[in-house]
Formats: sequence, C-alpha cells, structure tokens
Amino acid sequence: MNLTRRNALFMGAGAVVAFGLPLPATAADIQAITDFTGGAALGEGGITLTAPEIAENGNTVPIDVAAPGASEILVLALGNPTPGVATFKFGPMAGTQAASTRIRLAGTQDVVAIAKMADGSFVQAKSTIKVTIGGCGG
Repeated sequence: MNLTRRNALFMGAGAVVAFGLPLPATAADIQAITDFTGGAALGEGGITLTAPEIAENGNTVPIDVAAPGASEILVLALGNPTPGVATFKFGPMAGTQAASTRIRLAGTQDVVAIAKMADGSFVQAKSTIKVTIGGCGG
C-alpha cells in the first residue's frame, strides 16, 4: 500500500472513531453484574445516576447515585480494566439512599449504576461519559 496523505487522513480518522466510542460490555462486566443480581432481570426507573457528559480529566470524575428504597447500589465503569467501582450499602436507619463520589475512568465509556430495591428487584441507570484525558495511564 502506498501511504499518501489521503490514506493517512483516513487511518487517523478511523483511529479517532475507534478510540472515541464507548466500549462494549466484556465478560468481566457481565460477571460483575451477575454476581450482584444473581441473574435477575434489570428494570428501569427508580434510580438516578448523575454524571458529567464530558470529563476533562478521567482521574476524578464526579458522580451521584440515588435510589429511594434501595438496600444496595453497585457502580460499574464498563471500560475500565476492573469494572467494579463501588458498592454502597444502606441499612434500615439510613436517612437517604444516595451517595456521591469521584471515580477514575480509563477513557470514554459507559458508567452503570444498579440498585437492589427493598423488595428484591433490581433497577439500573446508565450514562456515557466522554473523557478527553485518560485517567488510567491513557
């Protein structure tokens, strides 16, 4: 293949698209979800995940999760080498079932929050965060 300016531009554009898209779920992600839910179906609604659409630095990305009536909330970063970020457990005397933290993201990816509700059902919320500077050595 003869490397021309046009070919170089096409290859560069392809690399930008390939690295800019969120990564699909891997076996580790699916295993982490299955371990938490026991294989139960995930519903929608009842949980709120607040995260920035664009993070300037993947080292400290602020997120907030809230699920009134939840006993546990699992937060996963699906594009990180280790997807599990945090598990928040709420006892019966908890004033609110909400948490705020800062997470580290390896690049543009989906962040998922799964809540175990008091009745044993599971609900999820997902947010795609675009990282402009990699947080895990990227």
